[in-house]
Amino acid sequence: MSHTAVMLIAGFALLILLRLVIGDGARATRLFLILWLLVSLGNLLVGVYHAGYGWAEEAGIWLLVFGAPAVAALLLRRFWR
Repeated sequence: MSHTAVMLIAGFALLILLRLVIGDGARATRLFLILWLLVSLGNLLVGVYHAGYGWAEEAGIWLLVFGAPAVAALLLRRFWR
């Protein structure tokens, strides 16, 4: 399994966990977005500084890794109260 897939699964797992643990959907979404931004930026930095990928390569992957779970979190907040 690719590292990108693992990160996406981790993002969705964190989202589900926070939504189940925190009763307030808006609060869970805010906390998720902050935590996931930090984790995904850390992943980006590891890719650039330790794995040897370029900033442009990692930025494209970061958009997917951060963006897909973030969009899911915002859609959940909007449509599932």
